[in-house]
Order: sequence, then C-alpha cells, then structure tokens
Amino acid sequence: MNFFEHQARAKRNSGRLILLLALAVLCLVSLTSIVLTLLLQVFGEVPAYSAESRMGLDWTLIGSIASVVVAVVLLGSLYKNIQLSSGGKAVAERLGGRLINLAPQSPEERRILNVVEEMAIASGTPVPPVYLLDDPSINAFAAGLTPQDAVIGITRGAIFLLSRDELQGVIAHEFSHIFHGDMRLNTRLVAVLHGILLLGLIGGQLLDSSSRHGLRLGSSSDRNKSAGVFIAIGGALWVLGYAGTFFGNLIKAAVSRQREFLADAAAVQFTRNDQSIAGALKKIGGYAAGSQLHASHAAEFSHMYFGPGIHMALGSLMATHPPLAERIRRVEPRWDGSYPSVILPADAYTPAVNHPANLGDSWDAALSGFNAPAPSYSPQAAEHAIANIGKPQAAHISTARSSLQRLPDALKTAAHRSLDAQALMLGLLLSRDASCQAKQLALLQPRLNPDIAQVLGQLGGELSSLPAELRLPLLELAIPALKQLDPEQFTQLQRHLVLLAQADKVISLMEWSLLRILQRNVQAPRPVDGQYRLIDMPNECCVLLSALAHAGHQNAEQAAQALAKACAALPFEPVSLAANNGELKTLDAALIRLSRLLPLQKPRLLKAMAICITHDGQINAAEAELMRAVADTLDCPMPPLLGEANK
Repeated sequence: MNFFEHQARAKRNSGRLILLLALAVLCLVSLTSIVLTLLLQVFGEVPAYSAESRMGLDWTLIGSIASVVVAVVLLGSLYKNIQLSSGGKAVAERLGGRLINLAPQSPEERRILNVVEEMAIASGTPVPPVYLLDDPSINAFAAGLTPQDAVIGITRGAIFLLSRDELQGVIAHEFSHIFHGDMRLNTRLVAVLHGILLLGLIGGQLLDSSSRHGLRLGSSSDRNKSAGVFIAIGGALWVLGYAGTFFGNLIKAAVSRQREFLADAAAVQFTRNDQSIAGALKKIGGYAAGSQLHASHAAEFSHMYFGPGIHMALGSLMATHPPLAERIRRVEPRWDGSYPSVILPADAYTPAVNHPANLGDSWDAALSGFNAPAPSYSPQAAEHAIANIGKPQAAHISTARSSLQRLPDALKTAAHRSLDAQALMLGLLLSRDASCQAKQLALLQPRLNPDIAQVLGQLGGELSSLPAELRLPLLELAIPALKQLDPEQFTQLQRHLVLLAQADKVISLMEWSLLRILQRNVQAPRPVDGQYRLIDMPNECCVLLSALAHAGHQNAEQAAQALAKACAALPFEPVSLAANNGELKTLDAALIRLSRLLPLQKPRLLKAMAICITHDGQINAAEAELMRAVADTLDCPMPPLLGEANK
C-alpha cells in the first residue's frame, strides 16, 4: 500500500471512528439524560410525568438534560482541541519534554538529532523539533496535527540504551505515523475522550462537594434531601462518565494496536534492517523500566507512544499496543524469544560539558572530509521519487546523510540557532551576480538587525558557493530553530526575504518556492481534508504545469510542448496557458485549491509534473528541488531525487 492509499484509508478510518465515537456519545447522552430525569423525579425535584407512577418520564426534561450533557461533552472536546491546536509542541510540553534542537547537552542528544534530521530530509518532510523526556524508560512518540507542526519526543533511556541503528528504527516508526495521518487521528481521540471524561469529573466534584457541604444546606430535612439529590446526580454522572471513557478507551486501543503493526512494518521498509526495530523492542523487554512513562499526563496520550507508556487495567482488552513478543515476531519470525539484559548507564543524567559546538556525532566523525560531487538526475529519478512518497528507501537515507555531510559545519551550526538561521534564509536569496547582490544588500542593510547582519557577513562566502541541491536540505535543517521565533520576528524575516526577492523586480519560481516552504512549515497551516478530483480543477492544474514548463525550458516552444504533453496525462482537455509564464498570485491560488485534492488524485498530478520537467530529457538540481517544493505545498512529502551514483 502506497502513501496515497494510506492517506485515503486514514480518511475513511477517521470518518468511521468519528461515527463510532459519535454513536457512543449519543448512547451516553441518552442514558445520562434518562437516569438524571428519573433521579430528579424520584427525589421530587420535578413533577412526575404520570400521577400514578413517579417513574414516568418527562420527555421535555429529558431533552433539556440531553442538551446540557451534549454541551458539556462538546465544550470539553473543544477545550482540549484548543489546548492541542498548537500541534505536537503542546503534547511534548504537557509530558515535560525539553526542546533539544537548539542546545543539545550530550553526544547522545546530538546523535538523536542527527538521526531525526536524516530521516526528515530523506522523506521530504520538514525537520521536526525534538523533545527529550527525562525518563529512564525506552519510549518515543510523534505528535501533531500535520507534518508541519509535528514533533518527535524521545526518552532519555532510549537515547542512552539504543544503538544508532535501533534509534533509526524507532524514528522511522514515528515518521510512519506522521506520513499516514495517525497523529491527527490520535489528537482527535484525545479531544473526544476528554469531553466524555468531563462528565465523570463533574460527577466526582458533585460527590465531593455534597459530602463536605451537605450539612450547611437549609433545614435538617431540606439538608438531607438536597444532599441526597446532589450525591445521586454526582454518582450517576461519575459512573456514566467513566463508563463512557472506558468504552471510548476500548475503541482507542483497538485502533492503536493495528496502527502499531503498520508502523513497525514501515520502519523495516524504510531502514531495510529488521534488526533496527526488533532490537529496540527486545531491549524494552529486557529492561527493568521497560517503556513505562512517569509523566503526570502520560495516560492521556497512551496511544501515541512507541511502546506501552502506562500499565493498563484488564490487560490485553485495554492495551493500546500489541504484545511485545508478537510485534517482534512480526518483523523477525525466527526470534528465539530471549531478551537482552539492559542497564541504564550511571552517567545518563549527568550533563556533558565542553562538547563540540557542531551537531555531528560519531557517524559524522567517521565520514569527515566526505565531499560528494553534485548529482545528475535522469528522468526516471522523478518517477522513482514519486513512487516512494511516504516510504523513503535506504538509498534516500544515504542521500540525506551525504547531503548533511556536504553542508559546511558553520552552516549546520547556524541552522540550529534562531538568530543565525534567519541569516541563513536571507543568504539563500542573495544573488550570485555581484551587482545584483550589492543592490540587494543596499536595500536590506538599513532594515536589518545588526547581529543578523554580522552573521550574514560571516556566512556569505559559504552560502554563495553552496550547491543548488543543498539549498532545500539547509532550509529544512533550520525549520525547528525558525519555529522558535515569535510572530513579529518571523513577519519581519518574511518582509526581508520578499525585499531581497523583489530587488531585481522579478520573483523567480525558485525564490517563490523557498518563501512558500518557509511560511508553510514555520507557521504550520491547519489540516485540510481533500474533497476535489482532478477533473474539477483543469485551470488550476494547467496554471501549475505552465509555471513548471516555463521554469524548466528556456525556449517558449519547448515549454509549450512540455505543457501539452503533461496536460495530456490528465483527465481533461488542456487549457491554453502556454503563453503564461507563471503569475505568482495565480499560482498561489491554484496550489491552495490543488492541496484539497482527494489523496488518490494527487499521484496523477505529480506524474504530470514529472513529465513536464523531464520533457527535455534532463533534470537539473534547481528543477529537482522546485518539484519537491511544489510537492510539499500539495502535502506530498517527496524524497530527494537520486543521482546516478546513488541508484
């Protein structure tokens, strides 16, 4: 099953799950309303429906109580949705995580950063912020609503006890959750379950309040009667709320278990190493602390973790993860059933001192001095990249690793500092033509923070000689640092970037792509559900393909031929836009609509894009990164195109 089929299935499953939860809530609301009505009538707080029987039902009252109960559940869910609306950052901070992208404190922290960065660049997704949980267990999670606001969380036990290969398997597992839409579904589950749980919390508060303050209410008989009413209502709400939460957790557990198997299989596919994921699972089994988390809110996010983060009552019935042995045998059928003995090093909680400023690790040191030549791409490279969207191969990871190695240490270090990362983004838009660059700097200098200007001056030489195919990896590397900017700082950076791009009176498609990638991945747009087919948007498709055709062909006639050939692969007659060289406002509007294509419609558009840029029989580095940039705006994480040497 490919990325787009996973996305389509995730959408169907989300719809079914929401329907199932809605039915569960409806049953809960109905039962709660009837029980509360009966209690009120039994205690004589409202007139009985029938004079002969005090158990008659007042349906008007039931409707009123149902409205209140629905409002409580919806408000509870809305509150949790708002609380988690900032994406994975909210989950990581609620679990006590510490961001390590900007200030890693040990070689182990630098190593996990390197693994995450490799996987992100290999898969074409933005590098996510990485949060460390100071917990001795072996566990990890991916959280967020979209790939743009995703974070990776990992425990201290994991980074100290797992080898690099095992860490890569764990991170590949978490990236699978990012690719396949699991994070968004997980967040929805948290919100709905919180709404149901709120009924139980209100019931508990009523019970507690009534038991403590019942003696202060009115006369003796009134006091007893009122206390009895509140205790009965509180008890009913408590029982029904927690019963609803119980059944909601059953649904959550059933969905989560299947998704863990899929993520394990994806991790093996990504790394081409079954021992990576199997080794990590075995160490959980042989470690006294296992994967159990000690964070106060760990139970709230129990279905998000790599391993079971809390002990579940009723064993396998409520377990959010399959049995450890079953997961291991799925990826290593001949496993002998033994677990290694694992002990956390005594210095795991001792901060490292005097560690190098750069973010390399032992792997980096082994490859120091590596300097791969700039790749050349064949037309088949684009088709291969499209076929591997959402499932990067070992060759893509190798390419990402070499890209990181080829980046100068000064640029890599700057990408992990918020102030320096701003200078990097400005430097990427500086022209390599001396006269044009002088004009750009003359416009920029009076408006620029002196500290940023100083860093830009220091890095200018290495940025000007940076190969075109390394521009996008450097940008992706800087995303976590740029996410730490406050809104005013980021707005100012955007203004400066637009100023540089407009200095020559023309914003090129590559400049536009860099601006859009930056804006999209730092500001993290809200998730959008696909609802359109290609046949519904012929104009938008041709606007996009026309821009690509003119960007990749100097000759207008060749561009027109490329456009016609690309449009022929789509299910409509081509619109005559060959003379249009890409109005950027029109292109923006087209991409916004195209991002709402149904998942299974997107591969065909991507193939038409590949036809367009390969019409002349070659793909240069700028075209390759341009195609990946456009794919990013369509929510299609395209892995890097493989050069001839990497195949």
